[in-house]
Amino acid sequence: MAKSKTKTIYTCQNCGAQRPRWEGKCSDCGAWNSYVEELQMPEVKTRGWSTGSGERESTGSKPVALDQRLEEVKLDRFDTSFEELNRVLGGGLAKGSFVLLGGSPGIGKSTLLLQMAGGLANNKHKVLYISGEESVSQTGSRAHRLGIRSPLIEVGCESNLTAVMEMARFKKPDVLVVDSIQTMFLPDLQAAPGSVSQVRECAGHLMGLAKHDGITVILIGHVTKDGNIAGPKVLEHMVDCVLSFDGDISYNFRLLRSLKNRFGAAHELGVFQMNSKGLEEVSNPSELFLEERGDQLIGSAVFASMEGTRPLLCEVQALTLSSPMAMPRRTALGIDINRLHLLTAVLDRHLDVRLAHNDIFINVVGGLKLVEPASDLAVAAAILSTEHRRDLDAKTCYFGEIGLTGEVRGVSFVEQRIKEADKLGFKHFVIPFSNKRHLEDVKLSKDKKISFVKNVHDLNKII
Repeated sequence: MAKSKTKTIYTCQNCGAQRPRWEGKCSDCGAWNSYVEELQMPEVKTRGWSTGSGERESTGSKPVALDQRLEEVKLDRFDTSFEELNRVLGGGLAKGSFVLLGGSPGIGKSTLLLQMAGGLANNKHKVLYISGEESVSQTGSRAHRLGIRSPLIEVGCESNLTAVMEMARFKKPDVLVVDSIQTMFLPDLQAAPGSVSQVRECAGHLMGLAKHDGITVILIGHVTKDGNIAGPKVLEHMVDCVLSFDGDISYNFRLLRSLKNRFGAAHELGVFQMNSKGLEEVSNPSELFLEERGDQLIGSAVFASMEGTRPLLCEVQALTLSSPMAMPRRTALGIDINRLHLLTAVLDRHLDVRLAHNDIFINVVGGLKLVEPASDLAVAAAILSTEHRRDLDAKTCYFGEIGLTGEVRGVSFVEQRIKEADKLGFKHFVIPFSNKRHLEDVKLSKDKKISFVKNVHDLNKII
């Protein structure tokens, strides 16, 4: 029989599509110059989800009756000693889970996981930290600067995934940290480290390690210039939890979000502050984002946002200027620019404020990014304030969605938003009228009131 031959294929580094010849533009995802030449080797016999002995696989693949063996499928969690990180993970680091942490360079991903390793070691859990980007001395010196010294934490420098798997099975740690998945490679594949084929296969082997051996595996992933995690999209589907660690370099705080979580609520937010001792938790982020609010309150409104299940108060600033240009500028930092266009059109039509001839600038203080439409009311209040030169009350909080006909629509989690604002001393709450029925059980003190608005005309009267 003739031996199987290797052949050349071209793989898109953006979506993973494969072609027999090079293409300038990927016909699947539309990316330009994304095809890289790779050698297609004969199909390997083992995959990430079938690693190990056949006897163990047959034992682990048996179905479990939930009514009879419930104690055997109970989910155990590790306490990371960081309340913010525990909440984002859904109550702690689940045993045998597969976690992906992404973030821009220099944001503090390695620092966060080293401090997490220190917290796990304090709770008598064994951690193996493998770095494919730094030497052992570099990782060790950083850990010492952070005050992390524990015999339960072992640090290694290796990029060959086969050696990493053997090391993990020999050491048998509770948690394995791989920094980063883009530097790992399998010798069986001819593709370069970081390519779609290598990332997909390496992640598959590590997933098999997590599920069959019960070792919690945490991957650090690089991000592209667009902010997405580099590599194939299937990587995010394979893992149990996708965490995003971001923040503005000009600010000291960092935001940890869960984009996907099979063991808890998604879109949870954890706030950390970077200082000389590493990352510190921010237990009350609302105070952090409002502590530098100035005395000039023209164009400054406070919005009660919901990040997952946590209410968070932030400041929304607006500035309008008469523009000599035929097409005025629209600049939005922290909200969708299309949302600003919509609000401008609604206010211009229903309140006749003539914003079509003004430059409009919107900024969410602190580098926060608001995605929920409940921020419409706060943005509209800030725009009307700066347009009419009226000061907004410093103790007033706004939230509500504005429709194209000028109506103010109800939002969810009204009670949690009001309680968070009440805790920080706010006395006036401007909310949609349709949410009135959800506040029958909410009791406020005499010096605090709630204003219900049905449309933008009611908002204009309150400001």
